[in-house]
Amino acid sequence: MSVHVQSSKITTQTIRQKVDAGEKITMLTSYDFTLARLVDEAGIDVLLVGDSASNVVCGNQYTLPITVDEMIFLTKGVVRAAHHAMVVIDMPFGSYQVNKEEAVYNAIRMLKESGCDAVKLEGGEEILPTVKHILQAGIPVCAHLGLTPQSVNQFGSFSLRAKEEAEADKLLHDAVLMAQAGCFAIVLEKIPAALAQKVTQAVLPYHCATIGIGAGNQTSGQVLVLHDMLGLNEGFKPKFLRHFAHLAEEVKGAVENYVHAVEDGSFPNENEQY
Repeated sequence: MSVHVQSSKITTQTIRQKVDAGEKITMLTSYDFTLARLVDEAGIDVLLVGDSASNVVCGNQYTLPITVDEMIFLTKGVVRAAHHAMVVIDMPFGSYQVNKEEAVYNAIRMLKESGCDAVKLEGGEEILPTVKHILQAGIPVCAHLGLTPQSVNQFGSFSLRAKEEAEADKLLHDAVLMAQAGCFAIVLEKIPAALAQKVTQAVLPYHCATIGIGAGNQTSGQVLVLHDMLGLNEGFKPKFLRHFAHLAEEVKGAVENYVHAVEDGSFPNENEQY
């Protein structure tokens, strides 16, 4: 009789071990139980409940409107689905920028009420005291540098970041500070691949992972928005995105077939009724 052994749960320790061993780390966003269960069963390392839910789930143009309560609600379903993957929750805009005490309060609340494993914050040295305060509370932190969507109004666009030497130097400096503080991972979004490689090497002594999105293939791992890589979001086609499926066509085709079957009376048939 064969016995199925459930894979052990991914933790921050697992991530650090993968970094030390040179093993790639996989991360995808998830926002609901059903899809998160499939992604978890497929063997993903980290499920990120991103504030990109503001775009993907709520239809907003930016990530800024989503709230702590909404993030907690979405994360609860993902946590119920995650038997293998680590679950990281984005702290939304406004939940950690006011002061470090309010940030710790929100981080604790998000961890306790959602059941997630870690929080993610956007920013560098300017939020370092806040990051340290959250870490001191016993909450694992994933940092986020480069293109930080919560700062879209400040940047004025979603263009490539850290092209110039001054910004690249600051990003490298910020990354080392975050790794030294104790962050287990840093998301690097939309920066030159050479800079991402440099950052990855700089934080390696601190056993800190770099997770790239539009940052080349020399990072510790990669993250994409699930709906983007599945081809569900047809209008979004940045250079860094690869469609691993084209589900928009599949979904629309299935719905069209359903509409026709209902309209012509062929659904439900005799075998599909009581």
